[in-house]
Amino acid sequence: MKIIAYTYSDPLLESSPDPTIWGWETDCIYQDLGKRTQLQQLIKDYQTEPAYLLIRKIQELGDSVQEVSDRITQLQALNIKIITTEHNTTDIQSDLIQLLQAMQSEQRSRRIRQGHARNRISAQPPPGKAPYGYRRGKDKYALDRSASPVVKDFFEHFLLYGSLRGAVRHLAQKYNKKISVTTGRRWLTNPVYRGDTAYQNGDVVANTHVPIISREEAAQVDRLLRRNRRLPPRTASAPRSLAGLVVCQECQSPMTVVRVTTHQKKSEYLYLRPTLCPKRPKCRAIAYAQVLECTIATVCQDLPRAVAGMNFPQLDAVKESLNRAIASKQQILAQLPNLITTEILDPETAQLRDYKLRTEISELQTQLATLPPVNLRSVAQAVSIPQFWLDLSEAERRFYFREFIRQIQLIRQNDKWHLQVIFVF
Repeated sequence: MKIIAYTYSDPLLESSPDPTIWGWETDCIYQDLGKRTQLQQLIKDYQTEPAYLLIRKIQELGDSVQEVSDRITQLQALNIKIITTEHNTTDIQSDLIQLLQAMQSEQRSRRIRQGHARNRISAQPPPGKAPYGYRRGKDKYALDRSASPVVKDFFEHFLLYGSLRGAVRHLAQKYNKKISVTTGRRWLTNPVYRGDTAYQNGDVVANTHVPIISREEAAQVDRLLRRNRRLPPRTASAPRSLAGLVVCQECQSPMTVVRVTTHQKKSEYLYLRPTLCPKRPKCRAIAYAQVLECTIATVCQDLPRAVAGMNFPQLDAVKESLNRAIASKQQILAQLPNLITTEILDPETAQLRDYKLRTEISELQTQLATLPPVNLRSVAQAVSIPQFWLDLSEAERRFYFREFIRQIQLIRQNDKWHLQVIFVF
């Protein structure tokens, strides 16, 4: 007898399986996606010829217990022997009641997942409470006019100072809105605030509602978060601009900022001191102001050369390629309504294609956001002027230092020392 195989896949929940999954030499494979037209064709083709039919599970034969039972009876009447690979049984009739009971218990869960999938394909918000700053609209998130300015101010404070803890404290002081640092980090990475919708399966659909921050601001947030991960804990919000950046090259110890005051605190002195120095005697502290002055001079001298050494034509080509890919997919999106009107695509297929294109656009936008800003060369020229750094506050100086500097190595030579600044690019 011939060996044939049949698979059914719900396009809302899964993709078509690999035809080579059977491990048997099959004479013919019938595959359905969404509708069971190929199953009807199988029954038509084997009206008079007996065969072995391979299926993964009996649920693929219908959408209800009654429908599956009728299909099994119909196939057995045609002398087609059913073999299920996932249930590991070759005698469907003896195990039929048990299999149908298992199918009945799975149906409710499958219907729920299908409902969630239909909402996902139509880019509706996932179940649950809307993120702070939004409320649930009819089919998408809508701005909450009382809460969205709070979220916007949180992002603006983080973009200005680059400190997550500082932004959290800012909300508590200005709005009496108390959130944890973990919640603040979730806000910074939540696609919803960028106008996108994220789902439990990991897919992100772009441009589904009004964003609170722009794409450019979102890219800057991502760069700041990546930058802060390289720093020791809590130094991202430290009040001194060199905190977490300086390392003693001789003992390889990070250097922390220590404050010394005179009697009755009339004067204050700042020093950089190694925290984990193993040497005896320990490497001595260096005056903070001297290291700061030397760092500014080194940055002004070395930063333009470091930026000039970057391969900007190649970087521009990568950005142009990503922008072209995004534009191409957006053009296809714009053509879908016409394809439905001319009946080239049915509405269900067009909706699936729309969902896939928008998730692909979101992935490309994420790749684009990880690249350095285009105007890096002009920014480097502006910040290579010493007066620029001297006019900044410590918090502002901290922001710019960490935008460009990965580490500052303090190199000692007898009683003298000098700095080597390592940039992020």
